[in-house]
Amino acid sequence: MREVDSLPHAVTEEEHVWVPLSDGTRLGGRVWRPESSDEVPVPAVLEFIPYRKRDFTAPRDSIHHTYLAGHGYAGVRVDLRGTGESDGALTDEYLSQELDDAEDILAWLAKQPWCDGNTGIMGISWGGFNALQVAARRPKGLGAIVTVASTDDRYADDVHYMGGCLLSDNLSWASTMFAYNACPPDPAIVGDRWRDMWLYRIENSGLWLEEWLRHQRRDDYWRHGSVCEDFTAIDCPVLAVSGWADGYSNSVFRLMANLDVPRKGLIGPWSHKYPHLGEPGPAIDFLRELVRWWDRWLKGKDNDVPDDPMLRVWMQDSVRPSTAYEERPGRWVGEPSWPSPHVRPTRYGLARNRILAERADLEAAPPAGPEELMVSSPLSVGQYAGKWCSYNAPPDLPYDQRDEDGGSLVFDSAALAETCEIVGSPAVELEVAADRPVAMVAARLSDVAPDGRATRVTYGLLNLTHRDGHAEPRPLEPGRRYRVRVELNGVAQSFPPDHRIRLALSTSYWPLAWPPPEPVQLSVFPENSTLVLPVRPVAESDEVSPRPFDEPKGPAPLPTTKVRPGEQRWQVCRNLVDYSSALHVVKDPGTTHYDDIDLDVAQRAEETYSWVAEDFTSPQGEVVWSIRFGRGDWQVETVTRTILSCTPTEFVVHAQLDAYEGSERLSALNWRTTIPRDCV
Repeated sequence: MREVDSLPHAVTEEEHVWVPLSDGTRLGGRVWRPESSDEVPVPAVLEFIPYRKRDFTAPRDSIHHTYLAGHGYAGVRVDLRGTGESDGALTDEYLSQELDDAEDILAWLAKQPWCDGNTGIMGISWGGFNALQVAARRPKGLGAIVTVASTDDRYADDVHYMGGCLLSDNLSWASTMFAYNACPPDPAIVGDRWRDMWLYRIENSGLWLEEWLRHQRRDDYWRHGSVCEDFTAIDCPVLAVSGWADGYSNSVFRLMANLDVPRKGLIGPWSHKYPHLGEPGPAIDFLRELVRWWDRWLKGKDNDVPDDPMLRVWMQDSVRPSTAYEERPGRWVGEPSWPSPHVRPTRYGLARNRILAERADLEAAPPAGPEELMVSSPLSVGQYAGKWCSYNAPPDLPYDQRDEDGGSLVFDSAALAETCEIVGSPAVELEVAADRPVAMVAARLSDVAPDGRATRVTYGLLNLTHRDGHAEPRPLEPGRRYRVRVELNGVAQSFPPDHRIRLALSTSYWPLAWPPPEPVQLSVFPENSTLVLPVRPVAESDEVSPRPFDEPKGPAPLPTTKVRPGEQRWQVCRNLVDYSSALHVVKDPGTTHYDDIDLDVAQRAEETYSWVAEDFTSPQGEVVWSIRFGRGDWQVETVTRTILSCTPTEFVVHAQLDAYEGSERLSALNWRTTIPRDCV
């Protein structure tokens, strides 16, 4: 990102402020604002997340909030209860208490002498979630929101479950928050009470994984905070943003289709990052886009924001399969509305190993006759799937799908005579039968090059017991035929001439998703099955030309020094003696010294997903986190360990937490519990 030479307004920063809540709790905040706001009040933009304003997100926060302040806004970053220096304990995601607190903060902001009473909320991931959820409560003075990498549907399209299948990221994310919730406040801010605050957090935050596993179907727990339950509740303008390598691109399409407010959508090639820091590239000058957005809706400027296409997406060109890309080649395309008048859902028939012509043409050339194709996938299908969400950017993207395709049913199109481009969510309509009461199907769409390399474009999962909805799953009747529809993640992809489009179906996708309780043989009846692609004819591709984005630029981040280098590892191992296999993932950013507060922070996470041969009771996930903080004589560390395993009827959770001050262990907690499997 190119550093800006200067900003229109001189900026003052309050490194720490206490934000009082109506129940007497105090939250830690940080404020950047124009120096002139003492005389000329400005709108305030809130970012409300649990990721420690003083260290974890401090460099990132210092870029965009300084930029906003330099363009006439107060950028306000507040830590949730029980995080950073804020009072209390954080006991789950998106609780009513959190949303009440957000409304208290907005009211407090509106009363500050440097605020003109107009407020907005922005955030990525957690902050994008609560931006939508707070907007649905319609607090006074909230003029607009920006939601990045978030979802409107906490059950069907979040880190926990996908198509009714349990995601391994549910374990990974629960383990991350298990570690984060055990982090202490900084004594430099809270003084001698830091230890009591720390122990209170450790003893009261709870084991979130257990709670999430107790809700394996769509119930009121997940409906809370899912704004898709009532899109009409949101009455302020919404800018929704995500990336194709992120886990949350689908919600942008739904928000554009269902909201009835001024709204814009933006989807780039990025992972779980703000677009001005986007990886894979190209990153864009997103901070300028934020200022344009806030200028329109918080200051009432008559700018060109309404003239932008409703939806701008990065049309990805074909690439070789890789777990990491520095840049994804492609181009920006725009849609005037969503659903788009330019996108035509096109239905293709299936036959053994083949994707046929459009359904409308099949009467002239019908399939050879009824077929029953069977697949029973090994547990190894999925080991090259990458992460459900590319949180930390590469190397967690899917690799060459040929290894995965060997354990799948594969259907290929003919070599394309001309470019085929799609925008939106593909789907597969299948007639299937299974030999077990609980089964799943994973559907993958790949771009196959002439040399055979297969790059996954998108995928979808369906727990077949959820075939009629996620609220009331019903076991399958073995041998009975069912009609099901598998929705794949939305995408914008260009398939070039001479390439083939591949659909692959498998009955497991471990470790991305937890496998069924038993091996399943699935029968697919292709004559009654269809692939549906959202085709966007190339001739219309430039009818709506979006305004080009500039390269990203912004202020320099807070200074930090790398004390210890980090490590990234993504390793697949298989022992051909006992047939044990494992995927080992290491995420270690190293040790960072935060120069402005003289603080060392070290983090390391190790994830292991293992299994043995075709034993469907053998899958196990284990996540170990360690986080250390140090300044002079103040040295603290937390170590957490979470293990999830299973039997045919239960999930088994074992967790440990140890907290150290220097060499002394101050706290040691253990959890062990079993949770019945509910058609999962």
